[in-house]
Amino acid sequence: MAPAEQDALAVREQLFHDRVRECIICALLFATLYVLCHFIITHFKKHTDFTAVQDDEDAAVNRIALGLCTFTLAVALGAVLLLPFSIISNEVLLSFPQNYYIQWLNGSLIHGLWNLVFLFSNLSLVFLMPFAYFFTESQGFVGSKKGIMARVYETSVVLLLLTLLVLGMVWVASAIVGNDAASRQSLYDLWEYYLPYLYSCISLFGVLLLLLCTPFGLSTMFTVTGKLLVKPRLLEDLDEQLSCTRLEEAAVSRRI
Repeated sequence: MAPAEQDALAVREQLFHDRVRECIICALLFATLYVLCHFIITHFKKHTDFTAVQDDEDAAVNRIALGLCTFTLAVALGAVLLLPFSIISNEVLLSFPQNYYIQWLNGSLIHGLWNLVFLFSNLSLVFLMPFAYFFTESQGFVGSKKGIMARVYETSVVLLLLTLLVLGMVWVASAIVGNDAASRQSLYDLWEYYLPYLYSCISLFGVLLLLLCTPFGLSTMFTVTGKLLVKPRLLEDLDEQLSCTRLEEAAVSRRI
């Protein structure tokens, strides 16, 4: 084998090992987040939810909905922690550039994590969360055989109709705003245009909601902290307290 072929084979083998390592790291990180989110949801859920259901079919539906909600929460938590993870990994690489054991914190891993978070975020936002909601509310079509698959069919049909309704509304709005070939052509570019736009709008709505709720949360936090902590007595007038104590002592003495 020629040296050039050996070098090309070594490069392909190295790329293969890097890709396998990145897949294993991503799987381990997501599994950790999934387990953590499962404990969080089961800790805050009501005791009557998901478990205390007499019907086995309803219990299975609730378990599936719980799994979808846990998956979505894990993706959301991964999206929140991705930026700090990127900053920390960059600082670690800059601090220890020659360390062999931390070279897996490279740009390829961070880029892959960003792509996975973007993919699963859109998947959870557009399909998984609406599917979980409609799945728990579904009962199957009238006249069909009862079971999990009947609920799956009804949920899929409702979700498909909702998707068509949203796309139709977007088409009409695009035709009203800009009635040209470019705007109509952009409707076919669903993955590269509308899903990132939808993701950005939902993120903006979440940030605005956070800014709206943060002052109330801070005021509540300071109120609760003020009730729990003992206030300092540095600014109190000791002479006034002493005179009040003497008056109380005199009043008690007169009563006696």
